[in-house]
Amino acid sequence: MKLKAISVIALLIGILAIACQSDEQLEFKRYYTSGVLLYQQKCQNCHGTKGEGLSNLIPPLTDTAYLKKNKAQLGCMVKYGIKETIITVNGKSYEGAMPATDLAPVEVAQVLTYIGNSFGNHMGTITSEQADVYLKECK
Repeated sequence: MKLKAISVIALLIGILAIACQSDEQLEFKRYYTSGVLLYQQKCQNCHGTKGEGLSNLIPPLTDTAYLKKNKAQLGCMVKYGIKETIITVNGKSYEGAMPATDLAPVEVAQVLTYIGNSFGNHMGTITSEQADVYLKECK
């Protein structure tokens, strides 16, 4: 009997906790969880499960300062790839290409939200609207 009462109370607390989340928190969770899957499909093979990169060939995704400084360009990198450009991350230079993806702007936003909030990064939600703006400014 006690176990049943405790289970009901725990369930009610769980429902209240979910119901008390703000729209921003729910939006972040939607972007982040979708971004996990996209990262695993499109990015993880080169950048690693922990965003550690690949030795001297592929830059890590763990440098929050680089990500914040280049926030607008990240969408371009994800969508259109990189061609023979030198990138300096954590004081180390990387030269080479990154393939383009077929991701829609909302998917670019989702994977950037995941990357920007994983591997020690804390950048908040990158919305689809922000990704649209970033992608229109790609050169």
